[in-house]
Amino acid sequence: MRLSQLFTRTRKDHPADEAAKNAQLLIRAGFVHKEMAGVYSYLPLGLKVLNNISQIIREEMNAIGGQEILMPALQIKERYETTNRWDDKIVDNWFKTKLSNGSELGLGFSHEENLVPIVKNYINSYKDLPFAPYQIQTKFRNELRSKSGLMRGREFLMKDMYSFALTQQQHNGFYDQAQKAYRRIYDRVGIGDRTFMTFASGGSFSKFSHEFQTLSDAGEDTIYLSRAKNIAINKEVLTDEVLVEVGVSQADLEEVKGIETGNIFSLGTKFSGPFDLAVDDEAGNKQTVLMGCYGIGVSRVMGTVAELLSDDRGLVWPASIAPAKVYLARLGNIPSVVSAADELYEELTKLNIEVIYDDRDMRPGEKFADADLLGIPYRVVISEKTVRAGTFELKARTAKEAELLPKEELIKTLVS
Repeated sequence: MRLSQLFTRTRKDHPADEAAKNAQLLIRAGFVHKEMAGVYSYLPLGLKVLNNISQIIREEMNAIGGQEILMPALQIKERYETTNRWDDKIVDNWFKTKLSNGSELGLGFSHEENLVPIVKNYINSYKDLPFAPYQIQTKFRNELRSKSGLMRGREFLMKDMYSFALTQQQHNGFYDQAQKAYRRIYDRVGIGDRTFMTFASGGSFSKFSHEFQTLSDAGEDTIYLSRAKNIAINKEVLTDEVLVEVGVSQADLEEVKGIETGNIFSLGTKFSGPFDLAVDDEAGNKQTVLMGCYGIGVSRVMGTVAELLSDDRGLVWPASIAPAKVYLARLGNIPSVVSAADELYEELTKLNIEVIYDDRDMRPGEKFADADLLGIPYRVVISEKTVRAGTFELKARTAKEAELLPKEELIKTLVS
């Protein structure tokens, strides 16, 4: 990708009404464009990050047996009336619309009512269980306030998976696999060391649900953290009884703020029951299927990483989700410099190393400032001085100093 051909640009300011650090940085870096509160367009570099996060999630869901599907955003009113979730007094963040014939539709905030009627057509026996479809899809929630940038959107990208099991033991086995998969996801996107499984309200479904809370002063949730046991308890369920059940004492806990970047729920028969989703067990008896729900806000994760992994110069993307691994800065337009930069760009591209090639006619300081703002893991500089010396200047985004390397060592470093 040559920056001279990229239609987006970095900027020195951000919209006056944008208070969230993550959105300020992403807007200034040209990753997103703010449309309105809680709604953003993802520009080329931002979409790359979003897709990289999605791919990590996809790989981990597939590894535990998930099967990817894609369902419509438009939701049928009657299905939500069946589960008593159409009423705005029950679900207060619906976006609703009408067809030209007057029929009401909803814009999906979750997809249990869409999926269960589909599943009814394809399973009949205990032999068909367990299984877990998932999707990565835009969701819509009519938030009363949306002031946290990508971390609280009215329109956002989400991975939602739904498990189907015959017995509680079968459900618990998959639920445990999902917990472990979530931990791997947070490790891979770079926030695993500050993300904790948190006991939260199970509502009418179960005693507990489990949130994955990422520590941040920008978070909206108060949680009580036991670093020793690597778990936390949401303030909403903190009681003496819960402390005993979880196996921690009040003295062990630290009050902190968190961003809810994921959650998993046991649903029981809350949705399978109303739609009569049942299968024959081994004895030939009908059993209502047990369900679970597993969500990760993909765009929220992106916003959380931008919020936390940044410094006074800009974004600091982990290599696993960065829009490119290398920011190649060409200084000057003399033929030898242009030739050396073009050749390196082609070599790295052939090695499947993503490169942002800054071939613009700009001052070095401007290019270096953009490299830092964009947060690309490595910056490589080619100048008249480096060409004469037969070296390349390499600097990691988080390093204080650059180093001069011959091409062979440079490529070896970037490939590793």
